[in-house]
Amino acid sequence: MRVLIVNALYTPYKIGGAEKSVQLLAEGLARRGEAVTVVTLHEDAAPEEADLNGVHLIRLPLDNRHWPYGAPDADHGTGERLLWHLRNSWNRAAAARFGRVLDAVRPDVVHCNVITGFSVAIWREVRRRQIPLVQTLRDYGLICCRSSLFKAGRNCQTRCGECRVLTHPARGASRRVDQLVSNSNHVIAAHQALGYFAGVPARRIFNVVDLAEAPRQPASPSGAPLVFGFIGRIEAEKGIEVVLAAFARLARADWRLRIAGVGRPEYVAGLRAAYPDPRIVWLDFVTAGDFYRSIDVVLIASIWAEPLPRTLIEALGAGVAAICSDAGGIPEIADLGLHTITYPAEDPVALAEAMSRALAEADAWRKGGLKDPAALALFSEAAIVDAYRAVYADARASAGRVHRVPLNRPSGQTISEQSAD
Repeated sequence: MRVLIVNALYTPYKIGGAEKSVQLLAEGLARRGEAVTVVTLHEDAAPEEADLNGVHLIRLPLDNRHWPYGAPDADHGTGERLLWHLRNSWNRAAAARFGRVLDAVRPDVVHCNVITGFSVAIWREVRRRQIPLVQTLRDYGLICCRSSLFKAGRNCQTRCGECRVLTHPARGASRRVDQLVSNSNHVIAAHQALGYFAGVPARRIFNVVDLAEAPRQPASPSGAPLVFGFIGRIEAEKGIEVVLAAFARLARADWRLRIAGVGRPEYVAGLRAAYPDPRIVWLDFVTAGDFYRSIDVVLIASIWAEPLPRTLIEALGAGVAAICSDAGGIPEIADLGLHTITYPAEDPVALAEAMSRALAEADAWRKGGLKDPAALALFSEAAIVDAYRAVYADARASAGRVHRVPLNRPSGQTISEQSAD
């Protein structure tokens, strides 16, 4: 089966977990014998093709006003930002370029993921060619211009007028999708509640996470301070301010906090100045494996409705205990942990109480990980690839099509050799 996967970014570009998840899925499908092409965006002005780990990559130029994956969106100014999102609501140039890719690759199924930069106009190109279409929701980009339903340090209780207008084309276009997937039931429900993907079959499929839970030595010995850890982008929506405020409330002194990640320099400097406690260690960048070996309890503190954080799955697989906010899809897997507590996001008092409970039972909390090691299989490459192959089969069956075309591109052309509009 020829599978064409679409994602805004692909290695070496990396902003969040979506890029890693898509790459692991693509390579897993290729190892299973599928012919996988990934279509993604890059900063260059011309298309580019390459092969990587059994996957054929097609990198396309961004047909919009500026590259949005460097400086924060707000840095471009209100007018420029609005013009960018207006074009992204239905990008005809991007759709035409993508249509030429479809004609060259002729896939049996198209699997879209994050399509910011392509726009939902590419869905129409897929349906025009009667190709089964699968959409995996990895953020809120189809209902929110910021892709997060988070603004000015708070979750959006209702959508602003800007988002309602600029994402409106996606609502009607979402009926073109044959199968809907997300790694979180919360994300699926959030879209369906707004009338998106009406009547489209939907299911939850976790991401591939390379896990191998094994016995581990606690990061701290019995009687020593318990070591908590925060890993991720240092920004308000990840809950770092709630974390620091909670530690300031702890009556006990037998704790340490290790913070791994980077953020805007002025923001991080402000936090470090406001919380100068020597028990807080700022690590900047560190590999996940090294980090989890250095802590006893991971803090998954997001206050935005995160679909399903890879860090929680990795931490449990590494044998670490977890204290988690109840934001987004986090509660859907939090109870897989042997020692976990879920607290109301944005509540530093509740987080402090949860950490106090862990401190009172420190020796037990040094032994974390999964309740049942068999749960590792939920995130295995084999399980996720099987689940997506079933989705692709259902998409083809529900569309009433079996797409049979030659594998070779027309006239032997590469994508980069095809003429532009």
